[in-house]
Amino acid sequence: MYVYSDFDEDFVRARIRAFRDQVARRLDGRLTEDEFKPLRLMNGLYLQLHAYMLRVAIPYGTISPRQMRELADIAERWDRGYGHFTTRQNVQFNWPKLSDVPDMLEALADVGMHAIQTSGNCVRNVTTDHFAGAAADEIADPRPYAELLRQWSTDHPEFQFLPRKFKIAITGAPADRALTLAHDIGLRLTERDGRIGFVVSIGGGLGRTPMVGRVIRDFLPRADLLPYVEAILGVYNQLGRRDNKYKARIKIAVHEIGLERIRDLVERRFATVRPEFSGNDQILLERLEREFAAPAFRPSIQALPDGSPAFRSWLDTNVSAHRRADHAIVTVSLKAHGQTPGDATAGQMRVIADLAERYGYDNIRISHEQNVILPHVRKADLRAVFEGLAASGLATANAGLVSDIIACPGMDYCALATARSIPVAQAIARRFEELRLEHEVGPLRLNISGCINACGQHHVADIGILGLERAGVETYQITLGGDPAAGAAIGRRTGPGFGADEIVDAVERIVRTYLDLRADAEERLAETFRRLGLAPFQAALYGQGDKAEGRNDAA
Repeated sequence: MYVYSDFDEDFVRARIRAFRDQVARRLDGRLTEDEFKPLRLMNGLYLQLHAYMLRVAIPYGTISPRQMRELADIAERWDRGYGHFTTRQNVQFNWPKLSDVPDMLEALADVGMHAIQTSGNCVRNVTTDHFAGAAADEIADPRPYAELLRQWSTDHPEFQFLPRKFKIAITGAPADRALTLAHDIGLRLTERDGRIGFVVSIGGGLGRTPMVGRVIRDFLPRADLLPYVEAILGVYNQLGRRDNKYKARIKIAVHEIGLERIRDLVERRFATVRPEFSGNDQILLERLEREFAAPAFRPSIQALPDGSPAFRSWLDTNVSAHRRADHAIVTVSLKAHGQTPGDATAGQMRVIADLAERYGYDNIRISHEQNVILPHVRKADLRAVFEGLAASGLATANAGLVSDIIACPGMDYCALATARSIPVAQAIARRFEELRLEHEVGPLRLNISGCINACGQHHVADIGILGLERAGVETYQITLGGDPAAGAAIGRRTGPGFGADEIVDAVERIVRTYLDLRADAEERLAETFRRLGLAPFQAALYGQGDKAEGRNDAA
């Protein structure tokens, strides 16, 4: 993985010194909150419902055991003993005292971490496939390109004050585990005539106006990556609306101006920008590719080991194919039934770090699904890894199942939320544990957002839940048929929402209807939905005739 250079170290420490002074001035009253707000946001510090929240960058979801242990130490020393891993492959601390934040940033810098550009109208954390460098279906490891983009975009003088925040995702595999089509720029590595390049999409995004990204270039040579991304951002910086933040994202520009016009402007700007790139970016890329070289793999058995029923169940759900037949990819679920999705205690973080050192070649990843990944594990070591995880409550066999819920913090923490997400996620997970049904159901995505900003990515789930406030009461809308993969689709709303005391029953009715209607055990819910449409699910949710009409009137 990438290791800080002297320049990186000096840059980060200088930012911390400046912020320490800004915090001191806020505490003694020389800065008002309005004056302090843009300064703290530049350093990843938000003011939530009950306390400040520090969002720490985990670039492209790659983290070392040493860094994971530092997160554990920070959680214990300055927070409440846990961290929350997010859909942006970051980690958040929800309870820091303002006076402690500079020291937290210093501790992060000691292990090559920071909170720069985790907020603000700039290029945010570049995300990627959490199986990068390990996946059996991978064309090339996307992380060197993600690091190249990170270095280029950090403190870029032209793009620090964009019309709105800007998100880039990159994947190296045909199976789009990075959700690229839901990003402002999506980059999918591809191969054409023996050359590596990118399919480039723009204008994806969720939030109040969900849209699927559209292809602007079907093949971009890898040497053109930085100048082409710079051309897109340059055009967006000029055309993006600044009069209305709800219409400021690039997806709105693409929708209002048209893809062909945007493409023409980007290509014109690219022709101007390209000669300015003399090849230094490619020299840096070659060095980064060496830094992201695969570990020295140790031979192992090729068959999955046998064991207890609990172990075999875990193998079925939480172990994925590796590019080497004698290794496997392990998903560490942070979704124990009834727990807060994405939360890990300091003790659990240390266990993960220890297991990564002992069995995982010092590699750890954070997924946008709010789980932790050990990307390189010898098959002979899988039982030992399982036992180590089980001892700390980390061996829940539910990766990809209905209880593997993506959920934003919702109204328990977030100042923007209009409804709670966490209690709903916990209740749904407990229900399906009681029913002992989720393994029969098989893979199913269920995502929950506590407001229309859609941080829980509910639009692209098989079952999406959106929490809203109606006349002072929490109401939960349901969407069906979302798809985050290469054939991305936005889910369709089923109808009126459900109260907090109704939503778990509603989800159970959807799942039981799906089980009754699917063609076979291999047909996913989204496929059943595409085959049959909304009608059978609406009937299950709202009943027929006058009953359904009465509910619509009441809503």
